[in-house]
Amino acid sequence: MGAKEVLLVEDDLPLAGLISEYLGQNGYTVTQVHAGDEAVSVIAASQPDLVILDLMLPGLDGLSVCREVRPLYPGPILMLTAREDDMDQVAGLEMGADDYVKKPVEPRVLLARIRALFRRYEGAPPLAGAKNAPKDLRFGELEINLSTRTVSFCGRDVKLSTTEFDTFHVLASHAGETLSRDDLSRELKGREYDGIDRSIDICISRLRRKLEENPEKPERIKTVWGSGYLFVTDAWGEEALS
Repeated sequence: MGAKEVLLVEDDLPLAGLISEYLGQNGYTVTQVHAGDEAVSVIAASQPDLVILDLMLPGLDGLSVCREVRPLYPGPILMLTAREDDMDQVAGLEMGADDYVKKPVEPRVLLARIRALFRRYEGAPPLAGAKNAPKDLRFGELEINLSTRTVSFCGRDVKLSTTEFDTFHVLASHAGETLSRDDLSRELKGREYDGIDRSIDICISRLRRKLEENPEKPERIKTVWGSGYLFVTDAWGEEALS
């Protein structure tokens, strides 16, 4: 297998050079883009294994790039932000980013996050209770295919990002069980939930918008207050998506 291809969208040229050199030393092939309005077409055409996307860019900003490219690119997106405002991080996750790293960038931290994203994308081992869970799952009119990483519901393909698919597959593999944020964080990110990170909740919210008839009153992915999230086994009948 060849080196993973990383597309770095960063207008700070010294930082882009530092990141590219460090990732190159660790076995990745890095291509640089320095403007947001160029990034969308490059990502869509080249389909890199991973995109590192700065939030503040000339032309289109990182949030706009993420929003425009997400329907065209299913791979992982890691955002870089120099801002301390949590709302920027939340907005990035809402737009479809899979993770974020704050500037100033610590190369070893960035590398660890990249490796974690690749583990998630390539399929991490299931939770202890799901060792014998089938790779492909079906509930009523819902089909989840792990080999092709696709989801269909009521005969319609449901486009999910990397994080959305992984989260949904973990929930479905534990249908009828309540999974805590700690369970999901260990499975998806390889670390315990820190009590602050909102990315799992935001991902669940995106899944509900795509899969629930009424995402404000979810019946398929329920919140069990004080415990976590529950994939409801018998809620995937023939009713059409709204």
